[in-house]
Amino acid sequence: MNRISMVPVIGILVLAWLVFLSVFTVNERELAIKFRLGEFERADYAPGLHFKIPVINNVRKFDARVMTLDMEPARFLTLEKKNVIVDAFVKWRIKDVTAFYRTTGGDEMRANQRLSQVVVEGLRNEFGKRTIQETISGERAQIMSIITEQFAEQAKQFGIQVVDVRIKRIELPPEVSSSVYQRMEAERARVAKDLRSRGAEAAERIRADADRQRTVLLAEAYRDAERTRGEGDGRAAEIYAKAFGRNEDFYKLYRSLDAYKNVFSNQNDVLVVDPGSEFFQFFKNAQGR
Repeated sequence: MNRISMVPVIGILVLAWLVFLSVFTVNERELAIKFRLGEFERADYAPGLHFKIPVINNVRKFDARVMTLDMEPARFLTLEKKNVIVDAFVKWRIKDVTAFYRTTGGDEMRANQRLSQVVVEGLRNEFGKRTIQETISGERAQIMSIITEQFAEQAKQFGIQVVDVRIKRIELPPEVSSSVYQRMEAERARVAKDLRSRGAEAAERIRADADRQRTVLLAEAYRDAERTRGEGDGRAAEIYAKAFGRNEDFYKLYRSLDAYKNVFSNQNDVLVVDPGSEFFQFFKNAQGR
């Protein structure tokens, strides 16, 4: 009784297992290929539920999202035969899963190797047409655009769509960097020396102009002072002349007294003069006679 009742259960389980083996799903992030006894049969599966024949059919799925090929830094020669180290990466996705499987066997690592070879060749050609200055400063975007366009055409044979090719950095090898830095240092030193010489020239010009202005100002001041002093002396002489003309005797007495005061200011002074000379005329009388 128990064995008889187990038969339907076993049948249901076997049927469920067969249904499980006959059904597969493809989501929006995947691409699928169905094989029939190892031979390619179909690849145009939309996202959703699909069926296959167990044992006879098998399904292989591939990632349909954008993938990244991060390349190893490589050396390339520029137009001047100078080495540069370029680090780049590629964004790609599977566009034609049939061509992708037939050319790479469905191996992403093999696909990355082939893509890397194509990108390296394209970068080598583009860097060989340009100088270091052009590649580093001016034309990096142009190089990426050209490589992306060329690479996209070549990648179609692998069933791959190239989304973008980007250069992360461009560096100079240590030996080239050293010479470049030395040239930069020499150039900066030359510019600094030129600026210093121009500054020294300007300083000398300013100093010479200041000295000239100083000399002119001093000369003009001395001229004005001498003119003022001459005018003052003339004015004083005129005043003295007028005063002398008004009272000649008093003026003579005043001048003589002033002379006496200056001569006899020190007790240690010795003066040998004839007492009858004109210098002592006012010692005799107030009229000086």
